[in-house]
Amino acid sequence: MGLYFHHNPDGTVTGRNDDTGFTVTLADEEEVKRRLYEDAGWEYTPPPPPVPPGFHRFFLVDDSFDAGGFEDERYAALRADPPEGCVPADWGGFALECERPGKSLLDAVAGTVAEIRREHGLVLNSLGVEKPDEWLGDDRDGYPAQILAHLLLMAAHRASLLGYGRKDLVRLLDAAGVV
Repeated sequence: MGLYFHHNPDGTVTGRNDDTGFTVTLADEEEVKRRLYEDAGWEYTPPPPPVPPGFHRFFLVDDSFDAGGFEDERYAALRADPPEGCVPADWGGFALECERPGKSLLDAVAGTVAEIRREHGLVLNSLGVEKPDEWLGDDRDGYPAQILAHLLLMAAHRASLLGYGRKDLVRLLDAAGVV
């Protein structure tokens, strides 16, 4: 089964279900998705409402090689007392679903990671991005920023496993001339 969406030059969105031939074009992208899901017999879950200005929505996950499941004792205190704006979630492992303040998405993630490390001694090292190589757009507080934060947390974690420190990572970034 294939559901396809196309953004048209006139601002509308066209959706098509290849299996049934059902096609719909509307200005409201979510309504197009809802109708296609209905046609396919799938449950449609609308996206959450936008976060208030100055807040960012993201997920934090422990992707360590030895990460336990959601009920792992390491996460007990964090499950009981998560950072304000975060809710523990079972993603087959421990995760937090967060809506936190920050000047940017990276600022909100950094503040949350620092608080968890300070208060609970844990480092959640991923934003749960499944395919970080799929770069989408230039929104510095949207999905591209989530991919960036995910890659940075993952790189820092894996560098520490290999014995590299902060100075090693900074030296690499300086040598690459990117920041």
